[in-house]
Amino acid sequence: MAKTYGVGIMGAGNISAAYLRLAPLFKNLEVRAIADILPEAAQKRAGEYNVAAQTPDELLKNSEIDVIVNLTIPSTHFSISKDILSAGKHAYSEKPFVLSVEEGIQLKALAEEHKLKVGSAPDTFLGGAHQQARSIIDSGKVGKIASGTMHVLSRGMEHWHPNPDFFFQPGGGPILDLGPYYITDLISLVGPIKRVTAFTGSARAEREVTTEGSPFKGTFIKVGTPTTIHAILEFHSGAIITLGASWDVSSHGHHNIELYGTEGSVYVPDPNFFNGDVTITNRAGDKEKVTPWDHPFGKANQDLDKPNPRANYRNAGLSDMMDSIETGKKARCDLDVALHAVDVMTSILRAGETGQVITLQTTCERPAALGIEEARALLR
Repeated sequence: MAKTYGVGIMGAGNISAAYLRLAPLFKNLEVRAIADILPEAAQKRAGEYNVAAQTPDELLKNSEIDVIVNLTIPSTHFSISKDILSAGKHAYSEKPFVLSVEEGIQLKALAEEHKLKVGSAPDTFLGGAHQQARSIIDSGKVGKIASGTMHVLSRGMEHWHPNPDFFFQPGGGPILDLGPYYITDLISLVGPIKRVTAFTGSARAEREVTTEGSPFKGTFIKVGTPTTIHAILEFHSGAIITLGASWDVSSHGHHNIELYGTEGSVYVPDPNFFNGDVTITNRAGDKEKVTPWDHPFGKANQDLDKPNPRANYRNAGLSDMMDSIETGKKARCDLDVALHAVDVMTSILRAGETGQVITLQTTCERPAALGIEEARALLR
């Protein structure tokens, strides 16, 4: 019988509710405590989900915790993950898990020294729709992927998030906040990236918070990171894919990800979600909406009363990482994949500043596909 690992959560912000709510779906995870620098925030979440509320120091010292999920803001991910590893616990972080390749290399060395695992979100590429798209690509049905486009475009976070300031500072922006979903999905679908270049800019120097109910409504945020990025990615496979990422767009008509193969194309749904429609075409351009396969991480489990019900299986990457301890297999959301994604994103931002074509410092193995039975084995 698989071991059940004690999970602690560091950071009681917005995203913690999803981790707490969904962790019970996975048979090898049990959330036992949550901590935050604001005691009242930890106590509120603890009361909602019947776990212990602790201080950060207490959580690091808790002998019942095997792995800590780092849900702090991006600028503290590195230091908190260092503390987690130094405390002798496995670390799994929200994205991006570090803000530079150098920080990632330090975490890797520390993890190896302590014989611990480090993993990072996003794990949405393990969703049923994205794994089905990968299965189609791997089957050769659309031929070799030669090029593609991906777009993550909206009018920004200040219209819905209660405290959106950090999204517009270094470590945030559409590349480092939403880019991980797209870049990681592409690493899974096409493989590692070789070189990047980009142009970057910002439409406004300040953003007004308009979120209803936010204590910051009506205040202005100074923008400290690019909010519009157009990049070109060259893959080791030879594929060339363009990326448009912006929080300066009120409306658009682009599909999330389109991959163009020598024998047809595949349209991949929003990598921010586990499910969605997959469409393929043949060489003549005839479109076919693919019938969803019976993948457990593609089954809708939230917003069931809305027009587009969502599948949400956050913790899938964490569960797979802990399972890798038992099986000896490489975790799909492991440090090497996350570090390569960070290298891609930070290189895109640097290319935007310098006008250079940048050869990446890192590479990684393409994460193993997650089949139906393997996914099912992680669930209770």
